[in-house]
Amino acid sequence: MYKVFVKEVAIILTSDKSKFKDHHIFNIKKVDFQDLIEKIENKEIENVVLYSKSEKKLLKRLHKLAPIVIAGGGLVLNQNNDFLFIHRNGKWDLPKGKEEKGETIEETSIREVKEETGVKNLHITDYLGHTYHTFSRKGKVKLKLTHWFIMETDSNKKLKPQKKEGIDKAVWLNKEMATLALKESYANIRELFPDDMLINHSR
Repeated sequence: MYKVFVKEVAIILTSDKSKFKDHHIFNIKKVDFQDLIEKIENKEIENVVLYSKSEKKLLKRLHKLAPIVIAGGGLVLNQNNDFLFIHRNGKWDLPKGKEEKGETIEETSIREVKEETGVKNLHITDYLGHTYHTFSRKGKVKLKLTHWFIMETDSNKKLKPQKKEGIDKAVWLNKEMATLALKESYANIRELFPDDMLINHSR
């Protein structure tokens, strides 16, 4: 099973539709994806499942529905186990950005985190996972596939938000503050945080 986030709504991709009898079920090979996304954004429909008999072909068929933009980002911790957050467009978020030609996804992720926050001395400790979400450019729906890495830093130098990217804050938040910030974040970002990382966290 996979999820594609349309703002706060998660489209479920599955080969077992029997678990989702209260959902609107669409054949992934036949769905009008652009129309479906517009209906979800307009709150005309929710609880959506894209179904394929073949579990192995789910992602391949998803990637045929819309152009894919590859991005990388980081869940960054400092020596106090605080989390690095950015604030943009009225929402708390994690730093991330689009892959550039010739980069590995690890290089993309480190570069983007540095550019968006000014953090120094980053190194990757683990692969966290990936998320999908939709966005629109010139009226056309696209899919963003973001690969996320757990990163650490020993730097305590002042952070510098990348204002030209619309980021007005780059800050370290402790567990309690991060838990609160996630309530004003995005559903796909909340998915990245294991419950034991936060305080009184509910999805």
